[in-house]
Amino acid sequence: MSGYASFGSLFLFAFLASLSSSIQQQVPNYLYHFCNTTTYSNNSPYSSNLRILLSTLSSNNHYFSTGSYNTAAGLSPDVVYGFFVCRGDLSPEACGDCVVFAVNDTLNRCPERKVGLIWYDECVLQYADYNIFLGISHQNGSILMSNTTNVTSNEQDRFRDLLLSTMNKSATEAAISDKRFNARKDNFTAFQTLYVLVQCIFDLSRENCSSCLQGIIVQLHTDKIGGRVVVPRCNARFELYPFFNETILRTPPPPPGGEGGKSSVIIIAVVVPIAVLVIIIIFVAVCCVLAKKTKTIYETELLAVEKDDITSAGSLQFDFKAIEAATDKFSETNKLGEGGFGQVYKGTFPSGVQIAVKRLSKTSGQGEKEFENEVIVVAKLQHRNLVRLLGFSMEGEEKILIYEFVPNKSLDYFLFDSTLKSQFSWTIRYKIIGGIARGILYLHQDSRLIIIHRDLKAGNILLDADMNPKVADFGMARIFGMDQTEAKTRRIVGTYGYMSPEYAMYGNFSMKSDVYSFGILVLEIISGKKNSSLNQMDGGAGNLVTYTWRLWNNGSPLELVDPSFGDNYQTDDVTRCIHIALLCVQEDAEDRPNMSEIVQMLTTSSITLAVPQQPGFFFRNRHEQVGAAGPSMNSSALWSIDDASVTDVTPR
Repeated sequence: MSGYASFGSLFLFAFLASLSSSIQQQVPNYLYHFCNTTTYSNNSPYSSNLRILLSTLSSNNHYFSTGSYNTAAGLSPDVVYGFFVCRGDLSPEACGDCVVFAVNDTLNRCPERKVGLIWYDECVLQYADYNIFLGISHQNGSILMSNTTNVTSNEQDRFRDLLLSTMNKSATEAAISDKRFNARKDNFTAFQTLYVLVQCIFDLSRENCSSCLQGIIVQLHTDKIGGRVVVPRCNARFELYPFFNETILRTPPPPPGGEGGKSSVIIIAVVVPIAVLVIIIIFVAVCCVLAKKTKTIYETELLAVEKDDITSAGSLQFDFKAIEAATDKFSETNKLGEGGFGQVYKGTFPSGVQIAVKRLSKTSGQGEKEFENEVIVVAKLQHRNLVRLLGFSMEGEEKILIYEFVPNKSLDYFLFDSTLKSQFSWTIRYKIIGGIARGILYLHQDSRLIIIHRDLKAGNILLDADMNPKVADFGMARIFGMDQTEAKTRRIVGTYGYMSPEYAMYGNFSMKSDVYSFGILVLEIISGKKNSSLNQMDGGAGNLVTYTWRLWNNGSPLELVDPSFGDNYQTDDVTRCIHIALLCVQEDAEDRPNMSEIVQMLTTSSITLAVPQQPGFFFRNRHEQVGAAGPSMNSSALWSIDDASVTDVTPR
């Protein structure tokens, strides 16, 4: 009898092992991959180092249990850097299976390419010929995916609040956990549960993990029932169905050992055959369900671009005659507007696709350098709150940029029109403030580059059919290096009224310069007035910043509110936005918050805001005393009474 029991036990364990192996060794769910254009030869040192690196990544069982690992192989100039990250709820075996599959799959998809990056549901793997471990904000690539189904319109605000709250809780927990991972769920309705998951590569510091997660959470489309943002070193996902292994997250402690060997044998002999039968039934049922289950449909925005020259946008080049035909030879009836650098026209391709065509003036200040700059910058950017570049055309003296068509013109068209502003409710304006903040945050932190816009103003914020804002006009933008935080120039470009003091006066610009411009925009959105429109008002207030600062100090900030709102606005939200704007326009750039902090302030009302200091370009009248911080660096001689763009000013 004991012989039969032993044989039965061996058969049972063999069956369970094979069943486990068959489940865990499934092909991982592919999402996307990226390869650069630089190649290596098969017999080169780089090829040898790459194979050593991939072998190390896929054979180190110890790191499958930690869920991530990074390393390098070889010496300069042929050194190869690489890492993998597995989803935090996977077993070590499942993690290993995904990494092994990714190694082979990446080599097949990126043959002889020096940079390979591949995403699956279960893991991410990347290798490159440059140090990919430096920094977290300058990712080589990232993807934004959203379910195509919208949250019902009457539930969108509640869903957004629940999603952001749950995501922020998970991000906080992930940053302090050993695996830099957290997943949780929360009730949305009586019949629907929200599931969220966030994760960083385990070797990120708490601060960098938190920063990386906060940067991608704000990109999620909160009006959809599911979505994710994945960058190589962190990711976030949410769904209205369970997509992670809740059992592994709640694994109970192993039972205590002790006496009773014989009773254990009896229990195993009785319980295990029953368990096997149950497992088989469950396995068959799961297979049937999976076979019938409708696959979630996603829209994907790809955020990966390689080279830094205009040839990288070669596939975006349009024939000039096609642009002429689309705009009816740039007819006046198709003209949308005119700026300092040329005209903008509406166009329609034969396929029915509508476009906005920016035709640069032959005598404009934006020459070839600015034109190429705009192509290079915008071609690298994909975000819902940035205008999308579809292509460009260069023929002779003609320099043309082709953008997605945004039907509701620009923010200033509504904001400063006495008739139209009455249709521009606080709810719409509040959404626009949040969207602009997310767009600038992407430029500063979440794209592969650090980009300083340098000309943020109401005229450069376009509005789509749903009044979602899109930051536009990157002709003056500057790309910063990975470790660069500020720069200095003798050629000041931008628009007076939106420029920070340190930029307008000394040519110093940084992310905080854009933060200052954002603060001005917020004040304009709340008041419906231009920053430069108060020169002869309020006892010579000089500008909107000065007027707001006085109202704030007098305890009456709500006097700033556009009268067209009537009583249809939330006083707490408006007051908080005025407070945030005053923090943004502080005279000392170091006192201003960064964009990630601003987005958090806008989305999380529980965050306590600092006390704002005196703003830059504060116009003091003869009755006002110099504050404790000393005199302002403003100068009325610098102030412009309109918001004209400036292209060449020598600073003091």
